[in-house]
Amino acid sequence: MDVSVQAFLGRHNFTLSHDVSGLVDSILFDMHEGLCGRDATQDMIRTYSMPPSGSVAGKSVIAVDAGGTNFRSCLVRFDGQGVPEISGLEKTRMPGVERELSRRDFFDALAANLEHLKGMSSSIGFCFSYPMRITEDGDGVLLGFSKEVKAPEVAGCSIGRELRSALIEHGWDSGIKVAMLNDTVAALLAGAADVPSGVRYGSYVGFILGTGMNAAYIQPPCPDYADFAEQIIVCESGKFGHIARSDFDVDMDRKSAVPGSSLTEKMCSGAYLGPLILEALRRAAAEGLFSPEFSGEISGIQSLSLIDADSFLHAPYGDRGALCIAAKKGTDLDRTRLFELMDAFMDRAASIAAGILCACVVKSRRGDDPCRPVCLFCDGTTFYKTYRMKERVESYADAYLSPRGLHYAVTGADNGITLGSAIAGASC
Repeated sequence: MDVSVQAFLGRHNFTLSHDVSGLVDSILFDMHEGLCGRDATQDMIRTYSMPPSGSVAGKSVIAVDAGGTNFRSCLVRFDGQGVPEISGLEKTRMPGVERELSRRDFFDALAANLEHLKGMSSSIGFCFSYPMRITEDGDGVLLGFSKEVKAPEVAGCSIGRELRSALIEHGWDSGIKVAMLNDTVAALLAGAADVPSGVRYGSYVGFILGTGMNAAYIQPPCPDYADFAEQIIVCESGKFGHIARSDFDVDMDRKSAVPGSSLTEKMCSGAYLGPLILEALRRAAAEGLFSPEFSGEISGIQSLSLIDADSFLHAPYGDRGALCIAAKKGTDLDRTRLFELMDAFMDRAASIAAGILCACVVKSRRGDDPCRPVCLFCDGTTFYKTYRMKERVESYADAYLSPRGLHYAVTGADNGITLGSAIAGASC
C-alpha cells in the first residue's frame, strides 16, 4: 500500500491490521451476556425452534419474504424427494413504504398481496426482516419498523396472528397457519435442508451480508444457560457495539438517520459502505492525498453507492460509475491511491464478517470433527458480489478457526431465503 494512503488512514484511526482474534473474543463475551439476560449490544433473540427433523417431502407451502421495500410471495411445492419447485412468484412494494398505514390497513394490504395464492396451501412461512421478538408459539412481535415503512400502529403487534385474522377476513380458510422467522433463520434452515449427498454437518449458521448484516446459529445446551433448550438464536450482529471505529465511521454515523445504532452494520453492510467510503474520499481530497484536479472531481460527487465503488474496484479503468469517470481526469497515482483506499474498507468489512462467523462457530460448540464441519449458509449481494469479499471472509475465518481445530464449509443457494421460509412454514 502507498505510504501516503497508510499515513492518511492511520491518522484517522482506521485499523489496517485485521487479526480477528480480539474481535471474536469481544463478540463472544457480548453474546454470552445477552444469553444470560444481562446488558449486551446484540439482542440474542431466542426462536424456540430447530431445523425440522422430519421430511418436508410432498408438502406445499406459501413462502413470503418481506424486507426493505419489497414484498415477495410464492408457492413452494416439495416433491416426493423433498426437491422444491417455486411457482406463482410475485414481487410488490412493501405496504407502508409509499404512505403511512393504520394497523388495519397494513394487514389488509398484506392479505391483498397474497390474494394470488389463496387456497393453495394452509401453511405460510413468513420471513419478516424487521426487528421482532419471537414467541414460543412461533409468532413474532414487531419491535419497530425501519424508517422506510410507515405503519407505527403495527409496533407491538403479533404479526402472524394479525395476518391470519386479515386473511380469514379476505376469505381464506380458518385453518391457515403462519410461521414467523427472519432472514438469518431462513438461511440457516436452507443450509440444513440442502445438504449434498454423502455430506454431514455438525451444526448450521445463517449469515446475511447484503443491504444489512446479521447472523443466526444453533446454541446447544450449556450449564451457563440453565433454562435453555437447544435452539436457533438470532444475534442481531449488526448492533454489536464494542468495535474500534475510525473518524470516518464516527462522522458517517453522526449523519445517519439513527446515530449510535447498528454500529457494526454501518462498517460493512451494503447500505452503508458507499456513504462511508465517500466520507473518507472527501476527507482525503481535502487533506491533499489526491491531485487538485482529481480532488475537485471527488468534491463534486454528491452520493456514492456500493455498486459505484465496487464497479471501480472490479474495473479501475472502466467507464461505469462516478468514480471510474472521475479517475479518468486524475493521474495514475490518483487511481492507485483511490483503489487502495477503498480496498482497505472492503478488507476491513470482510474481517468483521469473518469475526461474526467465527464467533457463531465457537458458540455452536461444533466443528471439531473434519467430517462434520459447521455449515455457514451465507446470503446477500454484498457477500457474493462485492470485490473479493467472499474469498477474504474465508481467509480470515481460516486464520482463526484452523489453528483451533475447527472446521467449516461456506454454502449458499439461489432462492435460499425462500426455501428456508417454506421449510419453516411446512414445519408449523
